[in-house]
Amino acid sequence: MTARFDSTTLDAYTKDAARYSQEWLDQPPPNDLYALLETHLVPQGTTAEIGCGNGRDAGWLAEHGYEVTGFDASPGLLAEARRLHPEIEFREATLPALEEIEERFDNIVCETVIMHLPAESIPLAVDNLRRLLRPNGVLYLSWRVTEGEDTRQPDGRLYAAFEPKVVVDALIDCAILLFEDVTSESSGKRICRVIASKNLGGV
Repeated sequence: MTARFDSTTLDAYTKDAARYSQEWLDQPPPNDLYALLETHLVPQGTTAEIGCGNGRDAGWLAEHGYEVTGFDASPGLLAEARRLHPEIEFREATLPALEEIEERFDNIVCETVIMHLPAESIPLAVDNLRRLLRPNGVLYLSWRVTEGEDTRQPDGRLYAAFEPKVVVDALIDCAILLFEDVTSESSGKRICRVIASKNLGGV
């Protein structure tokens, strides 16, 4: 099983971090995402944003009372996040293993990241996101939908094609609070979202 983030994708984000950061800042705010987080996350809970990019959503979480730490695999994007949000802690960590993270959190947010992993690594990634949750903690997980076969953007970024069942089946010891297949208000792209609560006694 592949145990690392797709290297070509990571290289693209690191090489052009400032450009991607500005593109995200120029998008409409993801108010649909934020409404779901307000509804479902453990209020004011310790929160990890996995794949935080330039820290846009981590900034929102901090402003709304969550004790947030941002994690990303790209040193370039982490530099952007620290520049834009110096009040927040940002650290390097890489899906699917997330070996760099030892803490457990009340909330995990992973917004449109896992589709950059090879499809065979998706179950391992979901398992490690679940591992980072405390019992009764909440996971928000989304991904951009690619139908048919994997694709690569001209800049080299991988968009893996996989069925939602791959994600749902990996959420053992979790209760599914929400699943939806929608168009993101921010990016305008088709995404799937899953929100799950880790059962008391889950490991």
